[in-house]
Amino acid sequence: MTPSLVAEPVIIAHRGVPGSRLEHTRPSYLLGIEQGADYIEPDVVATKDGVLVVRHENEIGGTTDVARRPEFAHLRTTKFIDGVPLTGWFTEDFTLEEIKTLRTRERLPQLRPQNLPLEGAEPILTLDEVIDIAEAENARRGPGAEPVGVYVETKHPTYFAGLDLDLNDRLIEVLERRGLNHDGAKVVIQSMETTNLKALVDRTPLPRVQLMERKGGPYDLVAAFDPRDYGALTAPDELAKIAEYAHGIGPNKSLVIARDRHQNLLGETDLVRDAHAVGLFVHIWTMRNENNFLPVQWRTSENVADPGDATAELMAFYAAGVDGVFSDFTQTAVAARAAHLSSAGSTGSAPAPGA
Repeated sequence: MTPSLVAEPVIIAHRGVPGSRLEHTRPSYLLGIEQGADYIEPDVVATKDGVLVVRHENEIGGTTDVARRPEFAHLRTTKFIDGVPLTGWFTEDFTLEEIKTLRTRERLPQLRPQNLPLEGAEPILTLDEVIDIAEAENARRGPGAEPVGVYVETKHPTYFAGLDLDLNDRLIEVLERRGLNHDGAKVVIQSMETTNLKALVDRTPLPRVQLMERKGGPYDLVAAFDPRDYGALTAPDELAKIAEYAHGIGPNKSLVIARDRHQNLLGETDLVRDAHAVGLFVHIWTMRNENNFLPVQWRTSENVADPGDATAELMAFYAAGVDGVFSDFTQTAVAARAAHLSSAGSTGSAPAPGA
């Protein structure tokens, strides 16, 4: 396993710190760095002119002010994204110049009303600009310090390849141009699909991560009429196949500690053990503070937006042996990691991460 991806465990600022700042914005990434993240995480999609921009999805009606921009009203449309009809505005219909005129807004206003006053100030970032943020911080830290990394997710790669906007090609171009496509560069590439990760094996030595949802299947497999879903990919023999093209897996957290349909915890699965057995690290997603995302025993009220006992959940996953977490609240994840390491050190019984 790559040592820097299993140590302590790793904390990835998931779209920055969207619990306190608008996701995928400069202030969000800067706060993640300030609070101690090992990596900042951008999701990338493509513009009409082939530039990688950072959005949770290519549909941007829910995360920008585009619906209030009459000059773009004609671009509202319905498309099939990974086989599902979706109506809105899509990055691939905008040039970079047009995209840059938009401003971001809160994606989960009912859960994160504290972010509503932040709307309208920040533009959509390019992948280059996120790399700039990390590199500026690393220059400030100076030589010998542990650098902050960039953990990139390519979104809907099969869909974009069908538009002649191949995300792999564009990602490799950025990494080559920035001098980051080499062993030792602190960059990780992740995807919900499998084919695009396999295609990167001969194009980059950077670590690759196979993401896994709790239900459904990778769209490239769906499109190829392959019956395997994400659940099937967690089987030991399938994990061994993943290890041929990826260095780690990024499962939905419920694939590691299962829940029932009422959000009661059911206990640990064998996924961490089985992944480690074939040399894969395990980075789970997504750790969040709000009651809405926590199992019932760690909720503190009936209000889904209130903070629950997220530390208890984090400690349970650290104890389960995960090698890293994607978190919307970096500070909470960092503090829980410190408590976990302190506890492990006092007992002297914890195995090395990724062992």
